[in-house]
Amino acid sequence: MSPIIFSHISEADKNYSRTYTLPMNLKSELKLPCGMLLLNRIAKSAMSENMAEEGHYPGLHYTNLYRRWAMGGVGLCITGNVMIDHRHLGEPCNVVLENDLHLEHFKSWAQTTEGTAMSLWPQLNHPGKQTPKFLTSEPVAPSAIPLGPKMRAFFAPPRALMEKEIEEIINRFANSAKLAQEAGFQGVQIHGAHGYLVSQFLSPKHNQRQDKWGGPLENRMRFLIEIYKSMRLKVGASFPIGVKINSADFQKGGFSHEDAISVCQKISKLGMDLIEISGGSYEKPVMTGQRQSTLKREAYFLQYASDIKKVIECPLMVTGGFRTQKIMEEVINSGEADLIGLARPLAIEPNLPYRLLSDSDVASKVHPITTGIKFVDGLFPLEITWYTRQLHLMGKNLEPKMNANAWNAIYHTLKEMGVTGLRRASARSN
Repeated sequence: MSPIIFSHISEADKNYSRTYTLPMNLKSELKLPCGMLLLNRIAKSAMSENMAEEGHYPGLHYTNLYRRWAMGGVGLCITGNVMIDHRHLGEPCNVVLENDLHLEHFKSWAQTTEGTAMSLWPQLNHPGKQTPKFLTSEPVAPSAIPLGPKMRAFFAPPRALMEKEIEEIINRFANSAKLAQEAGFQGVQIHGAHGYLVSQFLSPKHNQRQDKWGGPLENRMRFLIEIYKSMRLKVGASFPIGVKINSADFQKGGFSHEDAISVCQKISKLGMDLIEISGGSYEKPVMTGQRQSTLKREAYFLQYASDIKKVIECPLMVTGGFRTQKIMEEVINSGEADLIGLARPLAIEPNLPYRLLSDSDVASKVHPITTGIKFVDGLFPLEITWYTRQLHLMGKNLEPKMNANAWNAIYHTLKEMGVTGLRRASARSN
C-alpha cells in the first residue's frame, strides 16, 4: 500500500516533513509541524465549563475535571473558552488569562497532564458581540451590525472597533498565548469559529468594514493571520498553535465553505500546527447536532473537512457527531482527518478514549435529552445544561450521571444560575 505523504515547510520549521504509511488508527502517534508528538488520535474538543472562581481563574473544580480527562487516555485536550479580556466575556463564569495575577492557578491546571498521554491546550477567545447584555452593555465587533432579531433580546447592538482597538486585541491574544506557555500548557488554540470575534471578522455578513480589515476575503482573514503571527513571535517555533474554524457559517451572505478552504490553505502555509473544523454560530447552531451528515456518517462536518484536507499541509481535526469506534477508525485510516474530536461523549464517559484504544465495537452512550414535553424542551436549552451539569459533577470529584433525566438539569440550572443564568444558557451553544 502506497504511503500518504504530509509535508509542511514554513517559517516556523523549514526542515519539517513526515511520512505515514497506511494503515493508521486511533493508536497512531501524530507529529505536528512544530515538532510536538501527540500520542494518539483522540482529541477532546472544547466544551464551556462555566465554573471559574470569582476572580475568573481556574480553581479546584478545573483541576478535578481535567485530571479525569487526563487519566481517561485522551491524546489532545482543548479547554473551554479562556477569554483574553475580562471586560469581554461570553459567560459570567469564564476563565480569563490576561496577566500573571492568578498564574499559579493556571500552572495547577496545566499540571493535570502529568504522567499521562494528554496534551492540554487552552482555547483562547474574544466574544465580540456574542456577549450577553447583562455582561456587556456595549459589545464590540468588526462592524456595528447586531445579531439577528431572535437574538436581540439577549445581546446588545455592538459598536465597530477602531483600528487601534483591533491591534490591541491582537496583542492580547499573543500575550495570553505567552502566559499559557509560561503556565506549562503544551499549546494553544485560537477560537475562530461559532460566531465569536475572529469568526465575525471572517464573515462578510458581520464584517462590512471599508479598511484593510474588511471587504475581500484577503482583508477579512487579516485579523486571524495577524493573531497567529503575533502569537508565533511570542511563543517561538516549537510551541503548538492551532485554530478552530467554521467549515461554513450556514447563513446567507456569511462565511462560505469556499472561504473556509481559502483561509485554511493560507494559515496552513503560514505554519499553523493544527486546524479543527466545526461550523455554525449562535444564530445557526449547527455545531450542536441540528445538521445531519450528508455522507450518511456520524460526523457532521466530514464532507466539508474532506475538501479542506486536500489543500492544507498541517493536520486536520474534525469534531461533531462521532459516536462509534468503527467510524472513527475508518476516518483516520482513510486519511480524511488526522484527529477525531469528541465533546459530549467525554462529558459522560471521561475514560472513553481508553475503551476506544483497547476494545473493538465501542460506541458512545450519548443519547437525546428530552423531558418528553415539546414545549418544555423548546423553552430550556437541555442539550447544553444537561451536559454542562456533567462537567460540574466531575469538577466536584463526583461521577457523571449519564442516566439523569432532563428535569434534573433544569432544576440544577435554576438553582445554580437563576433565571438570568438560564437566559444566558438559552442564548449560547457548546
